[in-house]
Amino acid sequence: MKAIVINEYGGKEQLTEEQIDRPEPENDEIVIEIYSTSVNPIDWKLREGYLKDMLPYDFPIILGWDAAGVVRETGDDVHRFKKGDRVFTRSANNNRGTYAEYVKTTENRTAFMSEDMSFDEAAAVPLAGQTAWQCLVEFAEMKAGDKVLIHGGGGGVGHFAVQIAKSFGAHVIATASAEKAETLKDLGVDEVIDYKTEDFEKIVTDADIVLDTIGGDVLEKSYSVLKKGGKLPSIAGQPDQEKADKYGVKAGSVWLEESGERLQKLADLYAQGKLKVLIDSTFPLSEEGVQEAHAASEKGRARGKIVIQVKS
Repeated sequence: MKAIVINEYGGKEQLTEEQIDRPEPENDEIVIEIYSTSVNPIDWKLREGYLKDMLPYDFPIILGWDAAGVVRETGDDVHRFKKGDRVFTRSANNNRGTYAEYVKTTENRTAFMSEDMSFDEAAAVPLAGQTAWQCLVEFAEMKAGDKVLIHGGGGGVGHFAVQIAKSFGAHVIATASAEKAETLKDLGVDEVIDYKTEDFEKIVTDADIVLDTIGGDVLEKSYSVLKKGGKLPSIAGQPDQEKADKYGVKAGSVWLEESGERLQKLADLYAQGKLKVLIDSTFPLSEEGVQEAHAASEKGRARGKIVIQVKS
């Protein structure tokens, strides 16, 4: 099968096309013919070698964790899915990712796509959508009426987070660039703060939850806008426990624990019209296409998700 791999860490030029053996399913595994996958910042961070200690994979490495496609083979212990099902998944943490024509994953990481969901849309959801859900619903225990501040509301995780929060009945504030303000309002955001010209510390008070997708100074400043007992999940840094104790808040770094059950809840939100998928741009599964997709992701200006189309 065709795959885009890296054989050493480095720049986007390390992404090259190779022929790799098609995966075979074990007992509880599913082989998916991939129609679309997507790019997440963790992809190029892994490519650069920033995560080699955390994720010590052997080369060659196929990057990517998101996949949407059609079930082609199942192991003997798979009972929920069958050949021909339209599914999406956040695949396992290993060196055989989703920048390829096929991927194998497990039944408990996989969900059925909503009937009217395109493969491009479905491929954008698994990692970013589940991360947003895990941060807000599981870590922060969000409830109706909560005041929720989401940093980077126009990004991959951010645009899912604002919609999940609205579906729970929260009052949602988002930081973003001015050009993304109208898009965020269309998604239901109650207040948009232009991070380039406005200081969220001077605008937001007594927030129940702050979701940090930026890290650095943004994370450091976020404690002060929370009410006592508030929650601060971060996907971009490690919160300072002493500072969290000082402000009387629960803060922590969230690393996604993938779940097919959680992914199915996101598919249900889509089916109910409560979750829209923003696709910033699409690229083909080729050396040049994936290199361009990584370059676009590294700029950090994507409106929603960047998708790689594997099969048209």
